[in-house]
Amino acid sequence: LNIFWLALAFIIVGSGFLKANISVMVGQLYPRTDVRRDGAYTIFYMGINLGAFLGSLLCGYIGETYGWSYGFGLAGVGMLLGLIVFIWGKPLLLGRGEAPDPARLAAPVAGIKFEWLLYLVGLLAVAACWWMVQNQAVVGTVLGLSGAILVAYVLFTAVVKLPAEDRDRIFAALFLILGSILFWALFEQAGSSLNLFTDRYVDRAGVPASVFQSLNAGYIVLLAPVFAGLWTWLGRRGKEPSAPAKFGLAMLQLGLGFLVLKWGAESVGLGNATPVIFIFLIYLLHTTGELCLSPVGLSAMNRLSPAHMASLIMGTWFFASATGNFAAGLIAAATGSEKASGEGAGKALVLDVYNTIGLYAIGFGVLVILISPLIKKLMHLDTLKDDANAA
Repeated sequence: LNIFWLALAFIIVGSGFLKANISVMVGQLYPRTDVRRDGAYTIFYMGINLGAFLGSLLCGYIGETYGWSYGFGLAGVGMLLGLIVFIWGKPLLLGRGEAPDPARLAAPVAGIKFEWLLYLVGLLAVAACWWMVQNQAVVGTVLGLSGAILVAYVLFTAVVKLPAEDRDRIFAALFLILGSILFWALFEQAGSSLNLFTDRYVDRAGVPASVFQSLNAGYIVLLAPVFAGLWTWLGRRGKEPSAPAKFGLAMLQLGLGFLVLKWGAESVGLGNATPVIFIFLIYLLHTTGELCLSPVGLSAMNRLSPAHMASLIMGTWFFASATGNFAAGLIAAATGSEKASGEGAGKALVLDVYNTIGLYAIGFGVLVILISPLIKKLMHLDTLKDDANAA
């Protein structure tokens, strides 16, 4: 079991190094005022979910058929192939993602080359994560404290060190970051309570419940080009919704998805199995909501951040998603998801929870849409300037 925890800790730290940096690199390929940015991030997001779609099917099938060690090992093979593709395609990035100050990486710090010091910090982070995944009780406290310190530091930097317009853009980014916590807290029921609901109460015609988790990634692969084209088409005509407005639309669709599942389950009676079509519908609505928020959020973080704060703000964005995932676990616990199949809370209670969070999501979505013009004003899009090194 300790080997499993250690492997999980390496994956956690590796994801931390990968996700924020590669997302910033995508933004560096486009000028900050380019109307193609949201579309580009949507296509980038599609590529990620193509892997998620294939991985959830292949790793799940191999794990259930031949053993989970093989399924887990296949995930490692996929990550290695990703690294090979990145190295192969690196010349196409035109130098984006390279260290802005190579001399600093080579300079010694406390007798250690700075680059190697970063690797050492990474290994220490693995040790910390290895301990934390075995002591879940402290995770919430650590998240709260580190989140407060992170937001305080970003606010301090924005107020003290940035000019007025850049400061306002950071405030707008923080609004989007904090709002995304609620989205992810509700959206991530897919991997816990929604999956168990599918297993316990849905007429699946013999299909394993785990297979349905590939629906989200499959929908993204199908719909991402549509959304990318839509944002670009509207942007060139000056009719594209602002990032805050898209966030509001995302919350509306998220809430509607939960309500559709509740209505569908009640339409056939709580004593009967819920038709599987309503699982397809909730995943569809949640996916369209995700496409209005996640790639748009990545684009907004990179667009609103000064170049020297881009990675910090992107890291804060991903920290918010981590906080949302933690909150998702608390919501899942309220539905009995922490118990074995068949021993959790009843179907009616699960649907009541979904009804409540669905209504809250819709209410928050309406509020965000109403105040989106104010947040858009803080973004100062009319004075946004392109970075000198945009590709």
